[in-house]
Amino acid sequence: MKRFHVHLHVTDLAQSVTFYSRLFAADPVRTEADYAKWMLEDPPVNFAISTRGEQPGIDHLGIQTDNAEELQALKDRATVADMSLLDEGATTCCYARSEKHWITDPQGIAWEHFHTLGNIPVFREKADEASAAACCAPSGATATNCCAPATEALAPATGCCPSTSSVTAGACCVPSSTTPSSATSCC
Repeated sequence: MKRFHVHLHVTDLAQSVTFYSRLFAADPVRTEADYAKWMLEDPPVNFAISTRGEQPGIDHLGIQTDNAEELQALKDRATVADMSLLDEGATTCCYARSEKHWITDPQGIAWEHFHTLGNIPVFREKADEASAAACCAPSGATATNCCAPATEALAPATGCCPSTSSVTAGACCVPSSTTPSSATSCC
């Protein structure tokens, strides 16, 4: 089974958790100081919110798979369709260890395809932070927040990147060389 994924950036996590818990008639399955996630069954949605973005709103959309075969099928479909694809492989983000890749739709919205392998106790492990920290994706992405991919260096990073990071781009971290293969995502 595949599950639709939405990640929103919010300004007030507690207020948003209350609102979405009432909207979905369900409590989040994971809550951290900066993050909450619902795994809804009807409809099947992985709905995540965090306070790590520069501006509130949609960070990215995605499809979560239950197994590696489904993830590979999505990757093959994107490749056959000649979609620009960034394959991150194994990465950590959003309190989880995952295999993932990114594509960007014609409007510049980042789409994450991922298979979650397990939970971790931190938003992102230090190794991923040090290797470029947050985001990168196919050219054309217009992401402005932490988890969505981007390939352009913008203003100095202010979102989820460590203050000692040598990367730049809005609230999203991208290596200063903007080489997609050298960056890792934060979600």
